[in-house]
Amino acid sequence: MAHSVEEYASLLKNLLPPGVAFPREPGTNIEQVLLGCAVELSRLESRADALAIDVNPLDTNELLTDWERAAGLPDKCSGEIESTVQGRRAALIAKLTSTGGQSEAYFIEVAAALGYTITITTFNPFQVGLSAVGDALTNGAWQYAWQINAPETTIVSFRVGLSAVGEALRTWGNEILECKIRQLAPAHTVPIFSYGA
Repeated sequence: MAHSVEEYASLLKNLLPPGVAFPREPGTNIEQVLLGCAVELSRLESRADALAIDVNPLDTNELLTDWERAAGLPDKCSGEIESTVQGRRAALIAKLTSTGGQSEAYFIEVAAALGYTITITTFNPFQVGLSAVGDALTNGAWQYAWQINAPETTIVSFRVGLSAVGEALRTWGNEILECKIRQLAPAHTVPIFSYGA
């Protein structure tokens, strides 16, 4: 927490050398100069405290644009949800934390960082001795397909502290989910999207 203007003025007054050239009485010109310096020192300390919070991308507000530029955002997957501060921050976190992977857990984690709740269904090829009668014949191209199950519509609501004044109270849509999954999916695979699950 930043020191007050009065605390800085007192500290500066105590730093003055002794003697009649630097009077310490109230109302003197030197006191007015010290008070002006104290105002600026208090303001700078407050800004430094705010910068310590903004350095973290999870909490950033003022540096969000700088973080986005460093992460290469907005990208081709940016949409309506990323027009809000909350959506922009979620896209930033997803971009910074998506280190790559091919597992179901990785894609579920990426979707969660974007604000989506999903499950994944994989299609195993039919194998004699392992598969049962009635199992789907998922050979050929199906062995490279995987299904992303998501709610029909994902709604992102305005949240105090995460959203900004003037933003919509709700945004919705799944186009960002599809774009990001397709962008990160291994090249030989075919992601299929199923909504309403």
